[in-house]
Amino acid sequence: MNDLLPTATNNITGTAALISTTVLGLLALKYNDRAIFTDRRKDIPNLPKSVPLFGVLFDQIENKNRNLDWFDDNINKLDSMTMFGSALGLPPMIMTIDPRNVNHILKDNFSNYVKGGNLVKAGRELFGHGIFVANGEQWRYQRKAASIIFNAANFRDNFSRVFIQEVNTMSKYVLDKKAASGETIDFQDIIYKFTLESFVDIGFGKNLKILTSEEKVPFSTSFDYCQHVAFERIIDPFTDLRDSIKSIFRPNELTHKDHVKVINEFAYSLIDERSEQLKQGHEYNDLLSRFMNALNEDGQPLNKSELRDTVLNFIIAGRDTTAQTLSWGLYYLLMHPRVEEKLVAEVEEYVTEEIENDPAKFYETIKKMVYAHAVFYETLRLEPVVPSNAKMALEDDILPDGTHVRKNDLVLWNPYSMGRSMKIWGLDAQDFRPERWITKEGDLKRESASKWPAFHHGPRVCLGQNLATLEGLMALTLLLKRYKFTLAPNQEIKYSVALTHPLKDGINVYVEKRYH
Repeated sequence: MNDLLPTATNNITGTAALISTTVLGLLALKYNDRAIFTDRRKDIPNLPKSVPLFGVLFDQIENKNRNLDWFDDNINKLDSMTMFGSALGLPPMIMTIDPRNVNHILKDNFSNYVKGGNLVKAGRELFGHGIFVANGEQWRYQRKAASIIFNAANFRDNFSRVFIQEVNTMSKYVLDKKAASGETIDFQDIIYKFTLESFVDIGFGKNLKILTSEEKVPFSTSFDYCQHVAFERIIDPFTDLRDSIKSIFRPNELTHKDHVKVINEFAYSLIDERSEQLKQGHEYNDLLSRFMNALNEDGQPLNKSELRDTVLNFIIAGRDTTAQTLSWGLYYLLMHPRVEEKLVAEVEEYVTEEIENDPAKFYETIKKMVYAHAVFYETLRLEPVVPSNAKMALEDDILPDGTHVRKNDLVLWNPYSMGRSMKIWGLDAQDFRPERWITKEGDLKRESASKWPAFHHGPRVCLGQNLATLEGLMALTLLLKRYKFTLAPNQEIKYSVALTHPLKDGINVYVEKRYH
């Protein structure tokens, strides 16, 4: 009897293997060009390299470090402005660069498209329930509370003063020294410090004093790491597994959990310091105070965790937008001497020594500098700070180009690819040409946000777009007036995949004083 048990067990195992193989084979036949349990979409071009059961998962993972160009390559191969893809473990994806569709998703049918699904989960430790991932009333109360500080008087009198002050600090403690020594500097790193210092001062009333040191800022390192992980989670379901394995084989490296701890400690230190100041009777009118006096969607004061989410969500807006645009902008200027020469001429015409030291006059002067704005906008066209974005459909819908959207589909739009599309911008779409933003009469031209969604569109249009533009142009004009930058040799300038659009290894430059 006992002799029969191994035989019976082997028979059962063999039968189970045969059944499993048969089922997998049948499923592979049914889902031969897409991820398992995903319906075929006949009204829209499908991504190539989609394999049975897994869809484009492997192709997406293989190309994750060039994800933006992978998207652009596919949209051009298919000769379409909208395409469909499915990947095992991820929602069905409709991907578009059609401005009509972008307008529909972000404005005309705004209520049907929300931040949700794996997008919220991917950045859960970083954003919590902050404004970037919130929906409905949770989003509305945050937007309302923040909007109060973005007024003309603050821009003219407070923000401009801080920007000039921090550029002067950066000049004195960093750039002047590099000009004297002849050493290179990572421009992106110092500009990150500038924007972080400036925004924390404006938004939270704290001077970090990080511009006086060349040391890396632990918060920034961890913040960038967590952004990178959040983006990877969106396209690669194995991201967390790899992080767990890394902690075993490389125990001395910080894990994702360690980086989150660094970020939290930074945010909570700002909150605790402000709470103590308020207890002592001090009064503040900044962003943090607005939220400490605000009520959440349930009509209750914000708890410490909600305040933490607020701090981190606004830091990504206040730090990354301007720093990355200035870093990419300097790179394009150094690669296009004609544009740099033209911009420097405008700076010399408008920015006198008197204006440099008068925040109110500088604020009014910046508004007149057409070519500086054109350079800033052109940089954002080719290198948008949020190069890819997505929302989830709450109900079935039909996009303006005829694409059928199903409930729970992830609908992505890609400003990076939009900016390079000849169908949208013409035959010179991939050329850096600021003149496209200037009319024949010499006035500044703004394109529709559906064609150029650098600052989003519709009800969720970026609250801080004027702040980012003012900070960027003040810094750029002052730096170009004072210094000539030269690109250091033997470096490859490319992007790093993240929720925003940083340069992977920064941008190393030589600094020379323009006037001795």
